[in-house]
Amino acid sequence: MSGVAVLGVGMHPWGKFGKSFVEYGRVAARAALEDAGIDWTDVQMVAGANTWRGGYPGLVSGAAFAQELGWNGTRLSSSFAACASGAQAIGAARAHILAGLCDVALVIGADVAPKGFFGPFGGGDQTDPDWLRFRLLGATNPTYFGLYAQRRIAAYGASERDFAMVKAKNSRAGALNPNARFTKVVTEDEVLASAYVAEPLHLLDVCATSDGAAALVITSEEYARRKQLERGGRAVRISALSTNSPTYPNNVIEMPNFATDSTLAVPAPDEGFKTSLASSAYAEAGLGPDDLNLAEVYDLSTALELDWYEHIGLCAEGEAEKILHDGVTSLGGRVPVNPSGGLASFGEAVPAQAIAQVVELTIQLRGDAGERQVPNANVGMSINQGLFGHGSAVIVTA
Repeated sequence: MSGVAVLGVGMHPWGKFGKSFVEYGRVAARAALEDAGIDWTDVQMVAGANTWRGGYPGLVSGAAFAQELGWNGTRLSSSFAACASGAQAIGAARAHILAGLCDVALVIGADVAPKGFFGPFGGGDQTDPDWLRFRLLGATNPTYFGLYAQRRIAAYGASERDFAMVKAKNSRAGALNPNARFTKVVTEDEVLASAYVAEPLHLLDVCATSDGAAALVITSEEYARRKQLERGGRAVRISALSTNSPTYPNNVIEMPNFATDSTLAVPAPDEGFKTSLASSAYAEAGLGPDDLNLAEVYDLSTALELDWYEHIGLCAEGEAEKILHDGVTSLGGRVPVNPSGGLASFGEAVPAQAIAQVVELTIQLRGDAGERQVPNANVGMSINQGLFGHGSAVIVTA
């Protein structure tokens, strides 16, 4: 499938600021428009990634952002897919461009996150599995993260120090990113000295919650070529985007479920859900893991980052700790992972996260990342997982 171009990127710095998610989105959008060298009136579609924490406007975020920027008759789209919401919004805009319905789209995600761990949404819908896991089990997200970490220890002999190495690596990258919330370099010993949250994970192994926003201007390739000729610079393309669901039976427990289909009765699928997100994107782009120069993966916890190394094909199953120790995934390594600093440095602003990952890939492929620049970056992948079977992978190429 043909790609579309990323013409502009923008972010609101992440942290806790006490403002509306719409305001954060406006700042990111204006930055992306300025970066693209276009005016708001040039935009033909706004694709918003939704937050439930902003009240009713959060559920129609495309319209909320368009109104904040000033109604101009654009097409609108609003997407909710948990942590993959931003990728769904990119996908909606990309589909409109590829269908010839517009040439210029603005994709925006923003959130205002609660202090501490995410809790259940209001309403008390007893058919909602997310409501049930909080009310019946009292299981916050770090409970799952801890279970995955225990699984990694049992299956592959990982250690708490391995997990701490991931945090230390990402903190070194985040210290170089002006949009990151946490810019202090953290040592492995400091991670291990922090309190347990969900053993074997310590407080510094688990990402925080944050306010923040990210935006992209994506266009048809023809429009981008005209602009690039006018402005110079390096064209960056979205060459693949996958948002496929799990395959029955999903034999590894995924949030928010604590039970899963039994492989005693039904054979396990040939490929697990998270791996399928990457392989679908590789197939669409006509690329493979050996083509990657960098990746942005979803480090909700340090242990989960190690899982992603294997899901995106950087190494065989059980070998993530080895490539971490060998420096493969650090800045300066063969395939740096989370050169932005990852969620370890930003925290979770759910609808903005998948967009922010593509922002980082774009900056890297342009060669504009400064001290955290990955040399000769031409191919990057972002990947994440959301609740309820959602997930996404995006491949960006130069």
